[in-house]
Amino acid sequence: MKTPIKGERDLAAQHSRRNFIENSLKATVAGGIIGMGLLTGCGNKEEEIGPPEDLMREHGILNRVLLVYDHFLQMLSAHESINPQMITGAAGIIRTFIEEYHEKQEEDFLFPRFEKAHQLTDLVQVLKAQHQQGRLITDRLLHLGKQPQLTADTDKQTLHNLLTDFIRMYRPHEAREDTVLFPALRGIISKHEFDSLGEDFEKREHQLFGENGFELFVDKVAIIEKQLGIYDLARFTPEL
Repeated sequence: MKTPIKGERDLAAQHSRRNFIENSLKATVAGGIIGMGLLTGCGNKEEEIGPPEDLMREHGILNRVLLVYDHFLQMLSAHESINPQMITGAAGIIRTFIEEYHEKQEEDFLFPRFEKAHQLTDLVQVLKAQHQQGRLITDRLLHLGKQPQLTADTDKQTLHNLLTDFIRMYRPHEAREDTVLFPALRGIISKHEFDSLGEDFEKREHQLFGENGFELFVDKVAIIEKQLGIYDLARFTPEL
């Protein structure tokens, strides 16, 4: 067999190195493309919100209105006058977004599924009863807010009692849903039904409020918070 001379060996080595570099570059580019695809896929997946998370996010709006109600109680204790329009504004958010939308989602899509599966039925019955009581309280708050001014002591006492009852009921109500009911949903329905439920939620929200229904009501709460001077989150930080 003919032994390669030095020049041929050098050319062969250079060719081998070129092939190695080219193959390495191809592998790096391909890996980068695949990595970008995976990152993009993960990003899209993170944007999707499941039904429990969607309901919990809506509880954030409820909580912000409860903070408004808390402030009304502080104003009553300090003998400060409350603009009735602020009462109807806050109670109107509860009526439209929480009672007529959020709670209807629970009553139409969640509660029947738990009852059919014979799971958490006692809890579901209490939650349903509290929805009804909450709507009665909201009716009375909206009625009080129709007055030009709240000057009578009886009206102020009524307002105090209604706000106190609503806050006292809804804080444990939402906490029990967030920690018990919503997490249990995945265990009683299939993945396909779970995903379809999320689509049903989104479809109804868009039908009622448009593409940005959640953001619309976040803005509505923020307007009331600014009018009351409680929008700045830093004001809730205690000074120790």
